[in-house]
Amino acid sequence: MAHTFLFEIGLEEMPAHVVTPSIDQLVKKTQEYLKEQRIDFESIKPYSTPRRLTIQITGLADKQEDINETVKGPAKKIALDDQGNWSKAAIGFTKGQGVSTDDITFKEIKGTEYVFVEKHIAGKDVKEVLMGLKDVVTSMNFPTLMKWNVYRLDFIRPIRWMVALLDDEVLPIKILDVTASNVSRGHRFLGTDTTINSADEYEAKLRDQFVIVDANKRKETIVEQIKQIQDENNWVININKGLLEEVNNLVEWLTAFFGKFEEKYLQLPSEVLITSMKDNQRFFYVTDKENQILPYFISVRNGNKDFIENVIAGNEKVLTARLEDAMFFYQEDQAKDIDFYVNKLKKVSFHDKISTIFEKMQRVEQIASIIGKKANLSDQELTDVKRAAQIYKFDLVTGMVGEFSELQGVMGEKYALIKGENESVATAIREHYMPISASGDLPETKVGSVLSLADKFDSILTFFAAGMIPSGSNDPYALRRQANGIVRIVKNEKLNFNLAELMNELISAENDANVAPELDQTKEIPEIVSFIKDRIVKQMKSENIRHDIIDAAGNSQNDNIEFIFDVASVLEQHKDDEEFKESVEALTRVLRISEKSDFAEDDLNIDESLFENDSEKSLHAAVESIKNDFYTLGANDEYTKLFNLKNDIEGYFDQTMVMSDNEAVKNNHLRELTKLSNMIKWFADFNQLIVK
Repeated sequence: MAHTFLFEIGLEEMPAHVVTPSIDQLVKKTQEYLKEQRIDFESIKPYSTPRRLTIQITGLADKQEDINETVKGPAKKIALDDQGNWSKAAIGFTKGQGVSTDDITFKEIKGTEYVFVEKHIAGKDVKEVLMGLKDVVTSMNFPTLMKWNVYRLDFIRPIRWMVALLDDEVLPIKILDVTASNVSRGHRFLGTDTTINSADEYEAKLRDQFVIVDANKRKETIVEQIKQIQDENNWVININKGLLEEVNNLVEWLTAFFGKFEEKYLQLPSEVLITSMKDNQRFFYVTDKENQILPYFISVRNGNKDFIENVIAGNEKVLTARLEDAMFFYQEDQAKDIDFYVNKLKKVSFHDKISTIFEKMQRVEQIASIIGKKANLSDQELTDVKRAAQIYKFDLVTGMVGEFSELQGVMGEKYALIKGENESVATAIREHYMPISASGDLPETKVGSVLSLADKFDSILTFFAAGMIPSGSNDPYALRRQANGIVRIVKNEKLNFNLAELMNELISAENDANVAPELDQTKEIPEIVSFIKDRIVKQMKSENIRHDIIDAAGNSQNDNIEFIFDVASVLEQHKDDEEFKESVEALTRVLRISEKSDFAEDDLNIDESLFENDSEKSLHAAVESIKNDFYTLGANDEYTKLFNLKNDIEGYFDQTMVMSDNEAVKNNHLRELTKLSNMIKWFADFNQLIVK
């Protein structure tokens, strides 16, 4: 018989941003637990609100599957004493397995006989298994944790009630002082406690108590009500996906409504208005058909329509206070020029182990100049990126950004335009923060891209030099995100430079300009190269490139970001070619044998007089023909030159005893293979490729 099980965890109100991840985690952990416990089921339906995390499991089996298990015990020589009697070890082993010594058999494994027993394990009843969900709940992880009363359990919020019903039977699961029953709680203000008589009636019973437990249905209702307001007023309402998710996790029963604010606040930049509404108050903003912001907002109440006028008035009052502050700062900020704010940055710390923000901008000015030239910026663009680097952090000390930190960069662009900076400079000030997430938008302008790269390189170089290197999940200065930004921008702009070479050049320029920090930035360059290459690998994984190709390209000795991506693309393109397998096998053979030598790059001269057959001459000529310009070629050309060596390599190994008894001949062979191996490893680590 198939069963339905309902499990509700009732809590104090959770923060909106943890509700969805928490219910997803509960579902996943429950699935893993039931699989581990050998309990079949059809599906797990999640329900969630700010005050509850609930799962409904359908199609549950009556019991675990019975299993027959073969268990290995001690070696025979330990299981029997000198007289052939069972030892304490053997007797203890069988007791532990619930069998007797009569059930022992012996099997030989790698020349040694061991004790084995066959045992039948009867499946547990589903009720007994479900009681173990207590451990599933207490094993959950959250970004923030609470303790309450005298209990030791860390959880997102205090647990206040639980419901656990197998069909219509209560399972008394107990966590701390809360024992599950069949009584749930309705909306905090509109509902009352309600008895759930059967696992199947949960959703309907809670709806009677003004709780929509299905998060998707709640979200659909929010959208419907907002669209109704939109249609009635001929407005356009931007229903931001992230904001909708957050609002949905703030309510159990909902009523959408609109309020208004004075038109004078429309003088503020739209970004300020949207931030005040969306980020600060969780309001949806309103525009007309031409995308111009209107003096209205949409909000969602956790309740019904009763006294909605009071709710509207209260929200209008709060928003007006925010907008009044914004108006004050907007006007005050414009009373000072940009140089005033730049000078203030001389006393603002970037980090107390590194420098001030003003000094960071001085470094970035030098870095941006070098990267700009490598990016082939025009003279005007180089002038613009220089000016942008001199001022790009100035808005951090304005009143507006002090009050609305989300607007850093945005207000820099606005104020720069107001103060007469050209559009390219102003745009770069905003774009230098981009991308702000792993998949966030990239800068759209070349000047913005270069300034963003310069800022990120400086941060990574200086933080690494100061010993603040990310480890494990610890990355307080978001250096992984900044390295990811470097990778994505370089790839997008198709910039061609080697990381280590570039960073040495950047540090040298800082020293020449006398703006370098009092830190040894050079020593950490190898680790930074590895750090950024890890981000290249992560980015390639997001692009669904075959994993072994990612490993081959990512583990090359090359540190040119664009080139590494090109190598992965070339290998993907050719992986199904007819001779791909044979060519890879030939190249990996070179790699394996060359590992037996340790010749330096300047000790690879070949003595042709030591050649013993034509295959040595042939391979040597082929290698010599490609080595001079090999390291300057693109990925596709390097691939072609390496794979064209297949026949020469195969002929060489067929006719040549590499590890000759003659030491001079052997070393000559190994030098030849090392020279070729260095080119192969520059392109990719073919040992990582899986070929069939």
